[in-house]
Amino acid sequence: MEGDPQPATPANTRQGGSVVIVGGGFAGLYTALALAQQRHHPPILLIEPQNRFLFLPLLYELLSGELRRWEIAPCYDSLLAGKGVAWLQDRVDRIDTATHQLHTRGGRSLGYGRLVIACGGEANHFGVPGAAIHSAGFRSLDDVERLQHLLAELKRERRPLQRLAVVGAGPTGVELACKLGDLVEGAAVVELIEQGPTLLPHSHAFCREQASQALRRRDVRLRTHTAVTAVEADRLRLALRSPEAGGSEEVLPVNGVLWTAGLGFRPPALHPAPPQDGLGRLRCGPDLRLEGHDDIFVAGDLAHLSEAEDPLPSSAQVAFQQATLLAANLVHSLAGEPLELFQWNDLGEMMSLGVGDACLTASGLTLAGPAAFQLRRIAYLTRLPGLSHSLRVAAGWLADWRP
Repeated sequence: MEGDPQPATPANTRQGGSVVIVGGGFAGLYTALALAQQRHHPPILLIEPQNRFLFLPLLYELLSGELRRWEIAPCYDSLLAGKGVAWLQDRVDRIDTATHQLHTRGGRSLGYGRLVIACGGEANHFGVPGAAIHSAGFRSLDDVERLQHLLAELKRERRPLQRLAVVGAGPTGVELACKLGDLVEGAAVVELIEQGPTLLPHSHAFCREQASQALRRRDVRLRTHTAVTAVEADRLRLALRSPEAGGSEEVLPVNGVLWTAGLGFRPPALHPAPPQDGLGRLRCGPDLRLEGHDDIFVAGDLAHLSEAEDPLPSSAQVAFQQATLLAANLVHSLAGEPLELFQWNDLGEMMSLGVGDACLTASGLTLAGPAAFQLRRIAYLTRLPGLSHSLRVAAGWLADWRP
C-alpha cells in the first residue's frame, strides 16, 4: 500500500537487507511480486510515481473499448495489499551509490541494501524538430484519452482529407495503425510512416505478412523509406529515400501525429555516473548487476546486457523472465551466494491487428484472426499481476461472453 517510510541510514538499511525497487512497470512490479513470494524475503519498497500499473500490451484494446480501464490499469494499492510490498508514490531523481542513498522528488532521502533500477523508457524523438511538441505518444492512459477525443472529433467533423499519421512501423506503430484503421470508420486516412525498407524488421516473417495484410484490409497506407524531418502543428515534412523517389521531399497535411518510432532512456542521475549505451540504457552483466556495483541491479527496457550481441527486445516478455531471475538473485546476493545468469528465451510473438484480430507465433504454431485474438487475450490474462486481479478480469470476460 502507499506509504511514507521513515528514512533509513545506509548502515541500518544494508544490515537490514532491504530491497528498494525504482519503477513499477513490468520489470519493477513483477520483480517485487516474485521477491515477495520468496520465503523469508527481505523488506521490499517499490517506488513508483503513478497510482496505476499499466498493462501496456492491452492498451490498444482499451483504446477500442474491447477492454475496460480497471482491467488493464489496476491501482498499486490494491495490487500490493497484503503482499508484503510497501509502495511509495514518488519519483527518484538522484542516486548516490557511494553512500547508498536515493533522493526523491518529494524530498525524501532513503537508504537501500539492494537496489533495482527498472524505470523503463520514454518516447525518443531523435531530435526531429517539433516532434516533442506536435506529436503524441501511446504509452499512458492520458495518451489513450487524448486519442479517443481526437477520433471523436474527426468523426464528428468528417471534413475532406482528414489524416492521422503514425510514425514508426515497429510493433507499437503497426498495432496502433490497425486499431485506428478500424476506429476511424472512414472519417480519416491513416498513414504509417517508416524510414526503413519494411515494417516490423525484427518480427517473425509470419507476423510481418499478417500485419501487411491487416493494414491493406483497413486501407492504412504504409510509407517505407520515408523519414520525418519536421513535425508542425498541422503537417509533416518528409524526406523520401527510396531509389525511385531520388531523395525528394513532401509536405503531408495531418490532423494528428502518433509517435512510436523508438524509445529513449533517462534513468535517475547516478553518482558516480555508471556506463551507459548510446540510448541511455545502463550496462549490466548477465546476472543483471549494474557494471561496477555488487548491490545495484537493472531490469527491463533500461537494462543493456553488455555481453549480448544485440539489445534485447523492449517487451513485457523480457521483463517477465528477468523479474523471476532477479528475485532469486536478490535473495542470493543478500545471502552471499553465487548469482544466476540471465538467458533470454524467445517464446514467440503476439500482435493485435485490429478489433477482434491478432496474430501469434509460438513453439512452431502460427495463427491469425479471431482465434489468435482470443488466445492472445487468454495468454495475457495469465500474466496479469496478482491472482485476485486475474480472477476478477476473467470473471468479467466470462460475464461479457456471448456464444
